[in-house]
Amino acid sequence: MRPQSLADVAFPKTIKSFVRRAGRTTSGQTKAFDELGPTFLLPYQPAPLDFAAAFADAAAAGDPANSSRPTVLEIGFGMGEATAHIAELLPGTNFLCCEVHEPGVGALLKRIGAQRLRNIRICAHDAVEVIDHMLPQQSLAGAHIFFPDPWHKKKHNKRRLIQAPLIAKLAARLKVGAYLHCATDWQPYAEQILDVLNAEPLLKNTASEKHPELLGYAPKPHYRPLTKFENRGLKLGHGVWDLVFERV
Repeated sequence: MRPQSLADVAFPKTIKSFVRRAGRTTSGQTKAFDELGPTFLLPYQPAPLDFAAAFADAAAAGDPANSSRPTVLEIGFGMGEATAHIAELLPGTNFLCCEVHEPGVGALLKRIGAQRLRNIRICAHDAVEVIDHMLPQQSLAGAHIFFPDPWHKKKHNKRRLIQAPLIAKLAARLKVGAYLHCATDWQPYAEQILDVLNAEPLLKNTASEKHPELLGYAPKPHYRPLTKFENRGLKLGHGVWDLVFERV
């Protein structure tokens, strides 16, 4: 049953963006770590990130100066399928991607090599600490949180990533006019996310006026691909909810 208000949801005192899960790193992923890790893995540091230095080789000839290229944060990219697709589609945007699942990091490194991408950097660290210590206020052009763990059981709802304290931190790191895009395939979580985002004073719902028929949700933006997992769910009649808010 959906909570009646945000006050009815018990959140933990500290936020973590992940739960570590076991997984086997393949030989191909290990090779990607060895060959591509030095270039595309960004070490966590408790100091503000120099975006231009971190993405020094990302700007191709004829592109704007690297210091002016927009940066989008992605929290939890899974196996990196959507991340690589979006980075290839938007070569003028830099993507800072946080994920602690080693096979997922290895998989995205493999995609970076196969697709010859230069505009991705991976920080294999807790995204909350990255936000707190590495990202200056109003430094991001956007943020993506796609299909975070829904923690289906009510007693586990407090473990969900998207909650008011995290969104407040994240909103403060967005530039005015920047966007936050969340997506989930679990309706109760979609409802909770909508409540949390609506309650954040630094964000406004960009879909409310343009698409009132969607009741606060947004059409799927063109850049977010349909993954194999999502396509399988849609064929089984499962819904997907996109939420796109703007920093004010």
